[in-house]
Amino acid sequence: MTIETPQVQTLHADHPAPPGERLWTDALEQTRSRSPASFEQWFSSVQYDGFENRVLALTARDEFVRDWVKAHFIPDLLGHLARLAGEANQANLRVKWSISNRLERPVCQARRRTSEPPPPSATHGSGNTVGRPRSERPSRYSRAQLTAALNPKHTFPNFVVGPSNELAHAAAFASAGGGGPRYNPLFIAGGTGLGKTHLMHAIAHKVLDERPDSRIVYVSAEHFTNEFIEALQHHKMDEFRSRYRTDCDLLLVDDIQFLAGREQTQEEFFHTFNALHDADRPIIVTSDKYPQQLQRMPERLVSRFTSGLVADIQTPQLETRVAIVRKKAELEGIELSDEVAVMLAQSVQSNVRELEGALIRLAAKSSLTGRLIDEEFTLGELAMVSPRRPELMSVEDIQRAVCGHFRLSNTDLLSKDRHKSVAFARQVAMYLCRQRLKCSFPELGRAFGNRDHTTVMSAVRRVEALRQRDPQVNMHLEAIEQRLASSES
Repeated sequence: MTIETPQVQTLHADHPAPPGERLWTDALEQTRSRSPASFEQWFSSVQYDGFENRVLALTARDEFVRDWVKAHFIPDLLGHLARLAGEANQANLRVKWSISNRLERPVCQARRRTSEPPPPSATHGSGNTVGRPRSERPSRYSRAQLTAALNPKHTFPNFVVGPSNELAHAAAFASAGGGGPRYNPLFIAGGTGLGKTHLMHAIAHKVLDERPDSRIVYVSAEHFTNEFIEALQHHKMDEFRSRYRTDCDLLLVDDIQFLAGREQTQEEFFHTFNALHDADRPIIVTSDKYPQQLQRMPERLVSRFTSGLVADIQTPQLETRVAIVRKKAELEGIELSDEVAVMLAQSVQSNVRELEGALIRLAAKSSLTGRLIDEEFTLGELAMVSPRRPELMSVEDIQRAVCGHFRLSNTDLLSKDRHKSVAFARQVAMYLCRQRLKCSFPELGRAFGNRDHTTVMSAVRRVEALRQRDPQVNMHLEAIEQRLASSES
């Protein structure tokens, strides 16, 4: 197998170049010498259109290439051009960009293979072995790799259902073809470690079990972004879009909040969403925030997330946590008394993953030391890993409970952000601090980012008024009060 080395366009001696083009060629070579491989990769998607009157005209294949080259190469390139042209300041030069997906004269020729072995056969959904051309091979997108990415224990039978997650469970089960109305899209919101990923894996397992030919794509938002960037860099957008739009019967995207601020990836996901939705193919996404609380996310994407069903997963109550401990013990073959299960459930209240981790730690310590997992042993271990909770509640405790309920960070709560959802959560926190701790308004102002005491007064009065007439506000307050009560116990 041979590989053709990419070359930068050069000028022939029998065709003298204009002064601007000679300057461009010299500056280009000096820029290329800094990082040849990276230069060739990106400038295979850039075309030189001229350099006149201190204006460098370039065409990029798309906005992503333009933005990358502007950020990583243009400063050096303009510096070399300015020096070669005798300009005292490169600020005197500017770049005029055009966008076109058809470049007649790219600066570099893209790497291409002059000979290539025939593609191996690949197993497709049903298990039939078929030969495929290179562009259609499933390669890393095979069912075997999907199955490898799924936790075999994350199935519907192993998911403990309680009041905190019953809607999300029922909706996920329906999306997998288990009966009941199917909502498209299904948006599952919940804090870290509460079971969102478990439900995603369970959907994939059930669909594969019942319809082995199904083409399922399961990715995190971070992985979707990385694939998108790679496809742009290597000019494989057709392959990327085929994977997510044409060759996809079910799309599962974890942690959609990580698309925040990534405008080009959001644009691509928006069109992917529309293509699948128009074809009536299920789309399930998870997030640690509700759609309306996703910051730096375009409104048109948020509206599509809310067009189906938004099902949240709350912190499980004590009875559900006990059931989770028992189920995990059963799956891991750990002998556990009811008393120990309750002790564990009482010690870890906000995170199912931490709860299961505490059980595994107990089992490992028991196995290594030969001690029975009884109440005394459990109490000693929990005391070592769980710091004693202070008896008196503080402003920080209330802020933490409010952040947990509204899926916000403490930084968001104390920031100057005036987004409706953040501002409301902040007002609720101020109200609860005033009611429960009897703090003065100036004290609360300092505790909430050094705000003026009149701001706190206004927030408290507003929540008091809303509580009288808005049932939804009452529900929020009761849920947070319940969270605070459980943390005090």
